[in-house]
Amino acid sequence: MAIKSDRVLQIYDRLVCGEVLNKSQLAKQFCVTERSIQRDIGVLRCFLAELNPVQDIVYEKEFQGYRLKETDSYALTNSEILAVCKILLESRSMRRDEMFPILDKLIARCVPENNKKAIHSLIANEKYHYIAPQHNKRLLDRMWEIGQAVQNHRVMEIQYERLKQPSLVIRRIEPVGIMFSEYYFYLVAFLQGVDKRVAFENADDLFPTIYRIDRIREFCILEEHFRVPYKDRFEEGEFRKRIQFMYGGKLERIRFRYTGLSLEAVLDRLPTAKVVEHIEGGWLVEAEVFGMGADMWLKSQGEYVERVEM
Repeated sequence: MAIKSDRVLQIYDRLVCGEVLNKSQLAKQFCVTERSIQRDIGVLRCFLAELNPVQDIVYEKEFQGYRLKETDSYALTNSEILAVCKILLESRSMRRDEMFPILDKLIARCVPENNKKAIHSLIANEKYHYIAPQHNKRLLDRMWEIGQAVQNHRVMEIQYERLKQPSLVIRRIEPVGIMFSEYYFYLVAFLQGVDKRVAFENADDLFPTIYRIDRIREFCILEEHFRVPYKDRFEEGEFRKRIQFMYGGKLERIRFRYTGLSLEAVLDRLPTAKVVEHIEGGWLVEAEVFGMGADMWLKSQGEYVERVEM
């Protein structure tokens, strides 16, 4: 016979895992009365009321058992879980052994038992055909460590694999943000101790450097801290509005004619874009962007985009 504290913990663990628990079956399993099980559930309800008031243990008449249920708007709905799963799969940002446990945990913890089969069915084909990124590296653990360095303003030393020579460089950096774009996670950081006139095409670049996290071969978080005045803090949201494909370059204002079918697609791709005027067959658009990535996107639009001098 399990002692009461062990029994309560086992019941709680099973509820957290999404099981629907029948009172009479629990009583037989633990060799106690149904009244004892009812008291255990009462104890857990009091515990949740104090620790996690957005959850409660409810009786589902349809399944003749108790389950853990989100009680207010902080809980994710079935539609929201489906949307998150679809977005994660489309991102193709992680290996299968990192991506699939996240999906399974989301469904197990957030979807009612009677809807889990439907959610699994709706994402099953994409899971089956899922193709992981070619680098095939585990990312989650190192991202958390790097995130702590960002949060605590700790200097890092990294070994980074570049696409051009020399292919492997050692950099001492001040990490200021983690971002995701086009299948990859990136570390945004300011360099220390590098002659920009030698190492970079734009020696006057005042903006941070972007590193693909999967290309960081080794890293060490140092004891040294760097100072970031609040007014000068790095803002991922503002940076993202102006950068395409995570390519930097000079911050500039561009103007172009767009004659394609979907102006919305342009405004979604370039969040800083504004329509200057409606022209014959299209629109005249301006945007503030980092040049290299924006140039790549403009060229990809072919005859639908024509750049105009400011």
